[in-house]
Amino acid sequence: MGEHTLQVLDDADAVARRGAEVIAESARDAVAAHGSFAMAASGGHTPWAMYGQIEEQELPWAKTLIFQTDERIAAPGSDERNLTHLVAALSIGAQGSLRPMPVNDEDPEAGAARYGESLPEAFELVHLGLGPDGHTASLTPDDPVLEVSDRRVAITGNPYQGVHRMTLTYPVLDSAKRLIWVITGESKREPLRKLLAQDRSIPAGRVEPAGESLILADRAAAQ
Repeated sequence: MGEHTLQVLDDADAVARRGAEVIAESARDAVAAHGSFAMAASGGHTPWAMYGQIEEQELPWAKTLIFQTDERIAAPGSDERNLTHLVAALSIGAQGSLRPMPVNDEDPEAGAARYGESLPEAFELVHLGLGPDGHTASLTPDDPVLEVSDRRVAITGNPYQGVHRMTLTYPVLDSAKRLIWVITGESKREPLRKLLAQDRSIPAGRVEPAGESLILADRAAAQ
């Protein structure tokens, strides 16, 4: 099991800038190596500034695919949807690279299976966040989805914050060539400590990276 590398930056703005740089570096390297770049993007409150700054990095959008790590089962355009905020953060040109989770399918389980089949064998990069309760993607505490190993994408067994979700499972996260965690704020101090210790009492601590795992945290989270 690989270890995490921690990089501490001054504040949330610096984390957003560095995160955008890392994504752009990964994209350019992947396109140079084999002509395409596939990543998975997380939602939450922290990353939208980072995705806004990606616009300044001149990614090779025509050769880039952006999948989702997780999504709430909510109406199209809902403020609850990660996709709504991701679309708002990206330019029109970049939006063509998005591959949204099909959470509004009549049969979400079938949609999850179909989305799993569309994923690359291994992502060049997966962006993850960290909740105050230690969740990442929609791998949330005490949910049966934590035990799923035979599917790449699954529906949560329990509603989280009142909503069921579609999420990538551990095998997909573990197989990524590069994980980038974007973590800010005082509320993340304790879960960050547990993540660094790979403490399996929190969902994020159960991620077992096969490739590089870089944690970008601000001083408020890393103190």
